[in-house]
Amino acid sequence: MTPGLAAYRAATAVGHPLVAPWLRRRLAAGKEDPDRWREKLGVPGRERPPGALAWLHGASVGEALSLVPLAEALRNRPNAPAVLVTSGTRASAELLAARLPPGAIHQFAPLDTPQATSRFLNHWRPDLAVFAESELWPNLILGARRRGTRTALVSAKLSAASLAGWRRAPAAARAVLGAFDLILARDPAAAQGLRSLGARVDGLADLKFGAPPLPANDDALAAARAILGDRPLILAASTHEGEDAAILEAFAPSRSLARLVIAPRHVERGPSIAALAREAGVTTALRSGEPVVAPEVLVADTLGELGLWYRLATLAVIGGGFVDGPGGHNPLEPARLGCPFVSGSRVGNWPVFHDLAAAGATRLVETAELAALIAQATAGDCASPSMARNARAFVEAGDFAARAAIPRILALL
Repeated sequence: MTPGLAAYRAATAVGHPLVAPWLRRRLAAGKEDPDRWREKLGVPGRERPPGALAWLHGASVGEALSLVPLAEALRNRPNAPAVLVTSGTRASAELLAARLPPGAIHQFAPLDTPQATSRFLNHWRPDLAVFAESELWPNLILGARRRGTRTALVSAKLSAASLAGWRRAPAAARAVLGAFDLILARDPAAAQGLRSLGARVDGLADLKFGAPPLPANDDALAAARAILGDRPLILAASTHEGEDAAILEAFAPSRSLARLVIAPRHVERGPSIAALAREAGVTTALRSGEPVVAPEVLVADTLGELGLWYRLATLAVIGGGFVDGPGGHNPLEPARLGCPFVSGSRVGNWPVFHDLAAAGATRLVETAELAALIAQATAGDCASPSMARNARAFVEAGDFAARAAIPRILALL
């Protein structure tokens, strides 16, 4: 173990007694599951199934959902191993409960202290561990390797800040990245960054490609059509604070001709968005509240329904790209469903936006351009279907490459 990793292990061990009080404060604030928060201390919430076990880990909603096709492939193989999927957020746990294949187990991931990770690994004893994107937790990864677990890092990427941090500890970076049997980088830029830290990159694959289309229930589709009427639908998807007001302003000139659904990234913001819409003078309803027939604005403060809205939308405006911080949100989901979409220019966490734009599959715009785009889409602008076709072709190619990577991961078992 390098001096840097030894210091990290010692510091996290000393800090472990502070973790439970911190989690209790988060619990009081509604940020942790009251029945399952101890899982983050490594305390198991389920018995370990007998036989081989594959463990898949993604930090939050996007990363965790990208692992669902891999979980399905594992469960569908002969002599299927048990599958454990871990994540860190309540929202990801709720969505995974509906999306994981039969026989797969969800747990919250342990925090990266020696005590929590040892308790977790000693209970679950995984034969295979697959980490998605940038989840480089030294105690967890090195602890798994010491126990003989085969390991993979998939859709691998590191932010500029993470790269800079690991470059200040090059020996530690080599040790952690060298613990993986297989590393598949998200894209060429991510591969270059990982190699600069001494990693052996075995290929490219982004498992956010390869996912199935977002689901939607036929009855829910029919009910939503009845609520919204037959006007064109504009969808503001995964919005953040600061974006809703701009989208409402852009929608105002088209309000007599179209409907607007705002699906915030964090559903607890629903009531404040509804209040903002009412202040703008539009009839408004909350998806979680009493049904209102044909509101001008519907705030979709519900989880797991983006597949419904993308199927109904004439144009989607994807949030997270119009304000600093989020770095954009998943454009592959509307692309798979043939929904035309645009976003803002601040999409650094999703560089695939630029590839989509170059392919004529989307546009990156400023908020000042949204009113004209919404008006054009409402009037049946002929560019929108063309963008949707290009986006679907683009994502189908990426999905094929991602599906081809799954056998390489399965081979580790």
